[in-house]
Amino acid sequence: MITGLFLGILFGFVLQRGRFCITGAFRDLYLQKNSKMFVALLIAISVQAIGFFTLKQFNIINVEPAEHLALEAVLFGAFIFGIGIVFAGGCATGTWYRAGEGLVGSWLALTVYIIFSAAMRTGKLAELTATARNHSIEHSTIYDSFNISPWVLVLTLSAITSFLAFKHLNRPKLQLATLPAKRQGLAHILFEKRWHPFITAILVGVIAIAAWPLSLTTGRAFGLGITAPSANILQFLLSGESKYLNWGVFLVIGILFGSFIAAKLSHEFRVRIPNTKTLIFSAIGGGLMGIGATLAGGCSIGNGLVETAFFSWQGWLALPMMILGTWFAAYFTIVLPRKLAQNAQNIAIVSK
Repeated sequence: MITGLFLGILFGFVLQRGRFCITGAFRDLYLQKNSKMFVALLIAISVQAIGFFTLKQFNIINVEPAEHLALEAVLFGAFIFGIGIVFAGGCATGTWYRAGEGLVGSWLALTVYIIFSAAMRTGKLAELTATARNHSIEHSTIYDSFNISPWVLVLTLSAITSFLAFKHLNRPKLQLATLPAKRQGLAHILFEKRWHPFITAILVGVIAIAAWPLSLTTGRAFGLGITAPSANILQFLLSGESKYLNWGVFLVIGILFGSFIAAKLSHEFRVRIPNTKTLIFSAIGGGLMGIGATLAGGCSIGNGLVETAFFSWQGWLALPMMILGTWFAAYFTIVLPRKLAQNAQNIAIVSK
């Protein structure tokens, strides 16, 4: 169990210092036509895929995807989750690490997310989850469906990702003004220097690889995961049953501590209380994340990073639906209000 805590601390530290934001990766594709953070996500998936199938090749791990796929629940849940992360201002993992930075809005989003995740699993809304996920089809991996070696997909994804990363790295770089360094050596790199998203992505991928054997030693047959462990925290507090205290719970608690350590040592920790509108949005987003992730069988980490890395249909179907949900919410919360404000301004100018 203690390995989950230590890996979580490392994960939270890397997420906070690298500003690894999956919500931003999805949103920027639409709003700014910028794919850098999305390519970073692909790098993390590719690195984990290489590590996962290497471990599997040498029989260090033996993990198979679920035999059934709740197709409608995965598609709908992922879309709802995508909407939720825009309202919450971060995905499930992002909410955990931003809570460690002192963002009160993230505290609220995280609390509501945990409540709804638990309610959807074993609480008042469990029947809704069971009904939605009861309609399922036989499930196999993508490579099993096409009867090919998984390494064909690993190499294809890695090649595409490498090409996209190479294109980004060779674009003209903007010269940004930087403050003089106050620290030297390793302290400067760890707590002051801005991390490149691609370096952060590689570190996330390596951490995701390590999660597989470490988690399996405790009997938990999965890698990184956020939604179920988050729900387990509340389930343990309410029931007192130790069965809910698994490796994943220590992982998510570690993320909070790791982010706090990183934010504190880099002088970025600050308790920030947002306005009422942001708090309301955070609560709505937390609820939608909890509902969506439970229906979809995973969040942006469980589905978007882990399931995609071993090429399950669930992961690669959920990922585009999360992106579509993010774009849908971004249009109504960001794009449309801007258009309406601009139109109102134009009308005011004309009326003068």
